[in-house]
Amino acid sequence: MSRILDATAAFFDTLSSVDIGLVGLAICCHLLKLACTSRAWRNVIAAAYPGQEVPYRSVLAAYAAGVGVNAIIPARAGDVVRLYLTHRAIPGATYTTLVASTAVLAVVDMTLAGLLFLWALTQGLLPSLDSLPDLPAFDFGWLFGNPVAVQVLVVAVIVVVVVLVVWARYRIEDFQHRIGQAFAVMRPPSRWLRSVVPWQLADWTLRLTTIWFFLGAFGIDQSVRNALLVQVTLSLATLVPATPGGLGTEQAFLTVVLRGAAPSSTLLAFSVGMRLTLTVVNVLVGIVAIGLTLGHVSLRRAVGDARAAQPPPDPAESGSSPKD
Repeated sequence: MSRILDATAAFFDTLSSVDIGLVGLAICCHLLKLACTSRAWRNVIAAAYPGQEVPYRSVLAAYAAGVGVNAIIPARAGDVVRLYLTHRAIPGATYTTLVASTAVLAVVDMTLAGLLFLWALTQGLLPSLDSLPDLPAFDFGWLFGNPVAVQVLVVAVIVVVVVLVVWARYRIEDFQHRIGQAFAVMRPPSRWLRSVVPWQLADWTLRLTTIWFFLGAFGIDQSVRNALLVQVTLSLATLVPATPGGLGTEQAFLTVVLRGAAPSSTLLAFSVGMRLTLTVVNVLVGIVAIGLTLGHVSLRRAVGDARAAQPPPDPAESGSSPKD
């Protein structure tokens, strides 16, 4: 945590030299990125429910609200809010299909993230496995320092997943149908390539463009290599959502992968500055989205409403048509 405080202090020390114009351009690119991602997800949902109106504004608001919650509450609580608001906006939609629809987006995201990771790995730009426990980050420091707790956590996650799968298989008669609905956009594949992939490619292009402008704002060399490396650290930092946005892990990785590109203090100031800026933007956008959708501006209350929402009784027991 002291490392994070040092990085924050370095950011405020260099604040006067930051190019505000480039930061503004980075924020614009980030907002466009959110619009592209939500558009891709909306198209996946629309394909799953061809006879149902799927308003883009509602999906955009739900996605923005989820991003805002994830920015300040760890453990992906924003994903619960995003699914809740989307389910609320689309009559007849099921949580099973909505959750599965995110797997469609993961095809492109995981492929591109994996390629970036392999590129960085083959270039020798990532820290070795034996050095991970020594990285000055809260996430990995705690994990490697508490192996028993980690093992218990892994076992608990596996048990929960198995229980959910068994429950879903025997309690929801049309479980497989609902999963298949989410992948309807891939039948035929040309539809997926036409209506989803371009928006996701635009999303990734805007991610890198956002990083590009932030690099320039903090006086770090604006190169494709540096932008790609920063994206790699962002992806790695979100693997363990123990802190909001992977705060701590991101700074630890960044000082390693960008060593030599700028002084350590500048790299830390850049990392914290970009993270703080995007966090504030995400929270503000999330508050606006929640306010327009639910009529209040409390992120924590939105999380509570989402977690409290329960689907109706199981159709197999009530004899009614399947509906969440």
